[in-house]
Parts: sequence; C-alpha cells; structure tokens
Amino acid sequence: MSIAIITHHDCLLHDMAPGHPERPERLLAIDRHLVHRGYQYELSFHDAPLASREQLERVHDAAFVRALFEQAPREGVIALDPDTTMTPFTLNAARRAAGAVVEAVELLREGEAVRCFCSVRPPGHHATRRRAMGFCFFNNVAVGAAHALARGWSRVAICDFDVHHGNGTEDIFGGDPRVLLLSSFQHPFYPHTGAGSEYDNVVATPLPAGSDGPTFRAAVERDWLPRLEAFRPELVFVSAGFDAHRDDPLGGLDLLEDDYRWVTRRLLEVARRHADGRIVSTLEGGYDLEALGASVCAHIDALID
Repeated sequence: MSIAIITHHDCLLHDMAPGHPERPERLLAIDRHLVHRGYQYELSFHDAPLASREQLERVHDAAFVRALFEQAPREGVIALDPDTTMTPFTLNAARRAAGAVVEAVELLREGEAVRCFCSVRPPGHHATRRRAMGFCFFNNVAVGAAHALARGWSRVAICDFDVHHGNGTEDIFGGDPRVLLLSSFQHPFYPHTGAGSEYDNVVATPLPAGSDGPTFRAAVERDWLPRLEAFRPELVFVSAGFDAHRDDPLGGLDLLEDDYRWVTRRLLEVARRHADGRIVSTLEGGYDLEALGASVCAHIDALID
C-alpha cells in the first residue's frame, strides 16, 4: 500500500528562535529516517497547498484569522505567547501545515491515496478557535476534519496520542456529534486541560507521568476502541504527536517506537472495518530528533501494512 507523504519546503523556513524545541530540524530528521529505512515504492510525495481563509474559518474565528494574517511580520519576530512566535516565514508555513491535511482529504476523495501522512510544522492541536498557543497557529487536523465534513463525510474520528492534551481540537469540536475526539495525554501537564471533558463526543485518556507502553495500550483498549467501534467513523484522522516517547525532552511518558506501531495498527483495523482503510495522519509534537524520526517510521510502517 502506497502512503502519500504531504509536505512543503515552506515548513522548514519557520524558525521561532535559536534553541527552540519546535525547530526545522524535526522535519529533516524525519526525512533522514525515511531515506535510511529505504522506502522506495511505498511512498508518494505531494506538495502541501496554502490553506485558504475559507478553509481556516471553518474552525477558527474570522477575526482571529484576519489578525494572524495582519500580524505576520515582514522582518523580525513577534511573540504571540512565551512559546509561540511569528517570523516572516511563519504564516505561509502554518497555512501549508493546515493545507496539507486538506490536500490529504482531497487525495482520499479522488481515490489517489487511502492513507496519508502530513510531515509538516508548525503543529496545530493547541490552536483554539480564537487563539494561537503552544507552538501552534492554525489547528491543522481540525481544518482537515472540517474540510472532510464539508466534502460529504458525516462521521470522522480524531485520535490524538501527543503527550500534551489537544485543547484546541476539543475547543473546536467539543459537542459536535459528527466528530469523535479521542485524546491520550500526560496529566497534570501543559496545557493543564482535558481530564474532565464536558462533551459526550470527547474521550479523554489522561495518563500519569511515567506511564509506559503497557499502560498506554491498556488505556487505548479500554477507552478508545469501544467508542470507535460504536461510532463507526467514515474517516480516521490522527494527531500524531511523538513526544510521549521515553527520550523526548518535553514529555514525561515512557513510550517507545513499537507502541506507536501498535496504536497505529489498532487504528488501521478500525479504519478498515468502517472507513475503507482511510487514515489521514498529521505531525504534532516530538522533539528528540532520533526518537522522532524512528517513531514516524514505525507509524508509517504500520500504515503501509
């Protein structure tokens, strides 16, 4: 099974500050591991388009989108919060990152791919309807999911295994019965949300610091899989954060590459039963370069199966 990889050079140009963990080298590390792994016939590569304002405003307040466009500096750096800064290259990178997930939906819709991985940055799942935060500007997976709904799918699932709670995705889709959001995350931890969701369509799986692979797998079996089976998603999205890896400098969980391979295979089983195997995955966190590259390869290995 050929996997569509969607990316763009603009995503390398966004560079928030020297020493910032969300740095361009993350995508280069993924590229190195893909080359080393020897994928030759299994991957097809596609350029990410710029997400349009219409696509962004399906999930973000129009005033917020307008403000980001207007604030984008022509030179220098502006800070949106202590962790999230814009340079002259940030707006296009953020639009490409969101546009990649839209493009993935279009590839599936046109029958050009069945599974896609968006190798993009900046990440997106902390971006709320009205706020950029936590390295995130636009909510990439939400933009893609909203595009899928606009294109005629009626039930989509978003599965988020980043070490941090995807508060932005919950802010956008909480209470929307067309979207099932499943999120595992370290708790208590940044952004200090998610453990007690008020929404019926949100499945929260908080994990204490130090949780290992068997603990994570048991939680997915207990919390995620029964809800996915009951929901019968027509399309599965993955917010693929790899910062729950044991070696990640920003997280405190204890997962390994094989845990990402395992959870991806379980999600693929669900997708094959209910969604004709359709999965769109997009990069979120993951800040140790070697762990990130190896974990992405494990994720893609499972998508190829």
